[in-house]
Amino acid sequence: MECRKFDITLISAIDLENVRKACKMKIYARTSLGNDPNTEKRSPIDRHGKTNPAWNYNMNYAIGESMVQHHGTMLVIKLYCKRKLGDRYIGEVHASMKELYDIACACGGSAIWSFPVQRGSVKSQGALKFSFKFGDKVCIDKLLLAESIRAWSRGAD
Repeated sequence: MECRKFDITLISAIDLENVRKACKMKIYARTSLGNDPNTEKRSPIDRHGKTNPAWNYNMNYAIGESMVQHHGTMLVIKLYCKRKLGDRYIGEVHASMKELYDIACACGGSAIWSFPVQRGSVKSQGALKFSFKFGDKVCIDKLLLAESIRAWSRGAD
């Protein structure tokens, strides 16, 4: 099975909708591949930026080569405001893994990009800036792949 490493660094967001009028916004992100809950990773909470949070938080994935060959797999980043009575959804970014791969290849293997934050069909509510990098393609036995991903993901967290 062919796969590669995918690194993403959530840098910051700007001009997000203030979903918490009375108190300070404390924003975090949940990142997943194709909305698969098994791939979900969560950033730390930014407690100081209000509607302009900054994280500089790195996340690592091992992805199958097919994810960068076809437009079917999406990187999904959902933004939330932390609250005691349940977190409030702010918006999300969807980006095709193939599109990100094509951008990174054109820029020498990595890139920094900004995407509009969407909430339903409403106009964009700010922008999310992140960097991403794709590693070289490697071929791994399926059993070894499962074991190494499990060990690698424990070490990356």
